[in-house]
Amino acid sequence: MLTLSERGEMKDLELVRTIASAPLRTMRFRDLQTAGTNTWRQLDSLVSGGALLRLAHGIYTVPPDGRDARRWQPGLESAGLAIATARHGERRTILMGIGAARHWGAIPRAIGTTVIAVPTAGHHPLTIGSGTVHFVQRDLDLVDAALEETELGRALVTTPEQTHVDLLMRPAQGGDRDTSLTAAETLRPQLDPDEYAQIIRTAPRTNTAIRRTLDELRASR
Repeated sequence: MLTLSERGEMKDLELVRTIASAPLRTMRFRDLQTAGTNTWRQLDSLVSGGALLRLAHGIYTVPPDGRDARRWQPGLESAGLAIATARHGERRTILMGIGAARHWGAIPRAIGTTVIAVPTAGHHPLTIGSGTVHFVQRDLDLVDAALEETELGRALVTTPEQTHVDLLMRPAQGGDRDTSLTAAETLRPQLDPDEYAQIIRTAPRTNTAIRRTLDELRASR
């Protein structure tokens, strides 16, 4: 059962509700506008009681549906999106590449790596449990993405067509080239030729595998 301290209970509840109302139910400590000098201690207490989960240093999330954070862990893709959103803001991060392929069902099993597009460079890979989140700088306005449901709320995910192009263009991104290429092949039945062609037209560059895919999609119509 979740526990909140009796002393300052309303303050605890207010803090939990504030984090739960943030995008993807996640906030950084530095963004929490709470009074007093013991906020770190309060957060630690809420983590110990199962009301909050510490996703990364200084980043906290509220489990959905009243779950006990001591017995719950979000999937790697959701966790990566939540951390990136807390850092960069709502709708300023996109699940892409091997992570988006898993979202679209092209990778049926959980894997230990995912990729998140962010607007700035310089972010080192982050280990969460036994998995790794890779943050990649991209011009988000040039990435074809759609709002999709995740276990922590709605977030941007590259479309199947954009995902396929990314997998073929950078199969080693995320550290699992073989899985990326297999996922690209599995994703093909979901691809729309016209959408695929539009992405190619606006892409800074493509490669032979991408252009061949478009030819084959058009031929199979």
